[in-house]
Amino acid sequence: MKKWLLALACLAGFAGGALADDYPSRPIVMVVPLGVGGSTDVIARLMAEGLRKTLNQTVVVENTSGAGGTIGVSRVVHATPDGYTILIGQWGTNVASGAIYKLNFDLMKDLEPIGLIATQPFLIVSRGNMPANNLKELIAWIKANAGKATEGNSGVGSPSHVSGILLQKAIGVPIQMVPYRSAGESTQALMAGQIDVMLNTPAVSMGQLAAHTIKAFAVTGNKRLAVLPDIPTTDEAGLPGFYFSFWHAFWAPKGTPKPIIAKLNAALIATLKDPVIHQKLVALANDEFPADEETPGALRKFQQAEIDKWWPIIKDAGITAH
Repeated sequence: MKKWLLALACLAGFAGGALADDYPSRPIVMVVPLGVGGSTDVIARLMAEGLRKTLNQTVVVENTSGAGGTIGVSRVVHATPDGYTILIGQWGTNVASGAIYKLNFDLMKDLEPIGLIATQPFLIVSRGNMPANNLKELIAWIKANAGKATEGNSGVGSPSHVSGILLQKAIGVPIQMVPYRSAGESTQALMAGQIDVMLNTPAVSMGQLAAHTIKAFAVTGNKRLAVLPDIPTTDEAGLPGFYFSFWHAFWAPKGTPKPIIAKLNAALIATLKDPVIHQKLVALANDEFPADEETPGALRKFQQAEIDKWWPIIKDAGITAH
């Protein structure tokens, strides 16, 4: 019996190795669980370009949005675990959603981690004709318009939604939350003056800032951004200690063979080392993770630590999808 089990294990290992040798032999689908035009979508298309070169195979980006990203994540959870469907997720879709939505899957148990990509802070931004010219003036304006001021976000459970609620708690003033399907849509609304403020990524905001169609008041991190050096940190601008950043990573369906996960992880690392891709990520205000944090195991540990940190905060803030 033991010999039979050993032979079966060896056969499974051989089959997995053979799969990895042939992989990928057809296009890979990268599921983006959020809408077109947001930071996750932008980074997905950039990474798909790098993976295509590294794996010598087409990587098709498909947006499957809805319910704070949970629909897209569920699609990957229930996909065939053969390496041909992968997920690009982030703090909102793979951490916060578990505290906000009643999921029919387990974020930690039902996905195989591939590796971390990069992390970025938010900018506190407003419509272009906002009368305030600095963060203290913006907070004063919000207080003067308590209950009437509006704040856009990318949907319930998204980083912009959760950080927006935390901003309201930090300044002690309620703001009407207006959800959109993506950061691209909420940014369009901000540019049109349909909403007053929001927390948005540098990647999505930079073009509008250059065109003076929106205003930026602070970076939600403890250091200024190299690509936007004139924007102060929240510490400098008058809201000390208000930090919020979120990260992106890759996952595959549970049960994806380890040799294929290893090949995808190697392709991810090679993509991050590509000078062109690296520079584009930096230009979008992303910080890559240290080399020892780029393994599948490191992502699993990091994600669990984020869940342990943020779920109590989200629940204490009363943020729900109902």
